[in-house]
Amino acid sequence: MPITKLIPTLVSAIAAIWVVTIALLSVQNATPVSLMFLGFSSIPIPVGLVLATSTGLGMIGGALALSLFSKGRNFS
Repeated sequence: MPITKLIPTLVSAIAAIWVVTIALLSVQNATPVSLMFLGFSSIPIPVGLVLATSTGLGMIGGALALSLFSKGRNFS
């Protein structure tokens, strides 16, 4: 079987592992945390929400970067 047919399955498996990991960590760490960036502090939010948001933004950013920087390649 060619590797191109396995890529969607691998991507789905990686996403599923991330979702399960975030769920486990958020259940185990329900205490709120406060983020600091450049001297500014956020309101206290749960660790699971921070992980889910950062993972989602990272996946969206990676997909956008892949689509922007791979104009000459055909991934179909």
